[in-house]
Amino acid sequence: MIYRMNHTPSYSLPEFDQALIWSVLFLLGIGLVMVYSASAAIAEAQFGSDQSAHYLVRHVIYLLLGIVFGAAAFQVPVHIWQKYAIFLLLAGMLLLILVLLPGVGREVNGSQRWISLYVVNLQPSEMMKLFMIIYASDYVVRKAAELNCFYKGFLPLFALIVVMGFLLLQQPDFGAAAVITVLTIGILFLGGVSIKIFAGLLSLSAVAMFVLIYVANYRLERIIGFMDPWADPLGKGYQLSHALIAFGRGEWFGVGLGGSVEKLFYLPEAHTDFLLAVLAEELGFVGVAVVIALFAILVARAFAIGRQSARLECHFAALVAQGIGLWIGMQAIINMGVNMGVLPTKGLTLPLMSFGGSSITAVCFALAILMRIDWENRQRLRGVQRDDAWHSA
Repeated sequence: MIYRMNHTPSYSLPEFDQALIWSVLFLLGIGLVMVYSASAAIAEAQFGSDQSAHYLVRHVIYLLLGIVFGAAAFQVPVHIWQKYAIFLLLAGMLLLILVLLPGVGREVNGSQRWISLYVVNLQPSEMMKLFMIIYASDYVVRKAAELNCFYKGFLPLFALIVVMGFLLLQQPDFGAAAVITVLTIGILFLGGVSIKIFAGLLSLSAVAMFVLIYVANYRLERIIGFMDPWADPLGKGYQLSHALIAFGRGEWFGVGLGGSVEKLFYLPEAHTDFLLAVLAEELGFVGVAVVIALFAILVARAFAIGRQSARLECHFAALVAQGIGLWIGMQAIINMGVNMGVLPTKGLTLPLMSFGGSSITAVCFALAILMRIDWENRQRLRGVQRDDAWHSA
């Protein structure tokens, strides 16, 4: 009885991080509304006047798949993910190879990034982002003593980044290659790699990206179009110019939900890469600010969970949690930057919101692992509180 009365805080600790859960739910809810709003006209034109909800239905199906897979992932203890990190990496690499094989990979708009599963299409690069976070976190923990040694610690992981980047660029998927590279470098930095190696990696990455952009005409054209979209608004700057028009029309409070003009066949990929532009037109600056705030809360909670894991000496869990936060935050920033004309046009979806089956499924899967890490942290804290209560009683 003394234990219960004097140490009630151990029982009042919620099972889950409420701020994390609510930010995810709000982003998913806003995404559902905006996917329908942005895709209704396109769906009617493609599939008939009675099929305005075509993309919304598919989006809901993908979301339900993500929830089902996420619920399964939540049941797996974090140490199991660490134990099988190498097998997840190998499975991801195999998928990246399979997608390049004729008859296996499916080509869309000149890119061969999907494996057809008949009912749905699988984009291996989306799951590879999560698998790389798990593997890099395990690698950093295992090699902690050798991490600052160039040959034993740094070189093997660098070689893996090169191989993976090569496979992704064959699709080609420059965006995924850049995201995975930055994620790996970020996890190395969080794991305590020396500033010299970190700076060297950043420099090499910057040089590699410059070369890749320079040697590929279509990437160079995107950069030119980004620098001055109004110089060729019907060509290189078409997408960006219409995205900027959408932002301009939205002003403070938007033209009203469903009132976007740009989504009516002016703005390409309105329900995927440029969903934020439609949201800005319909909900204005306030709507965009709410979305940014929700992503900020999500990322902040992911890093907070990672710090809590580190305090509990669960270093693998800490790196995975912060890696997931870095992934979602970085991809959201890139997508928003592209929509606002701050970054060159790149085909990356807005996590949890844009239409895209593999993307939303992979992010839901990753968030389930993040929630599992948080749940295990809370169980450990309860155990510590109970031990303290027992000794004090």
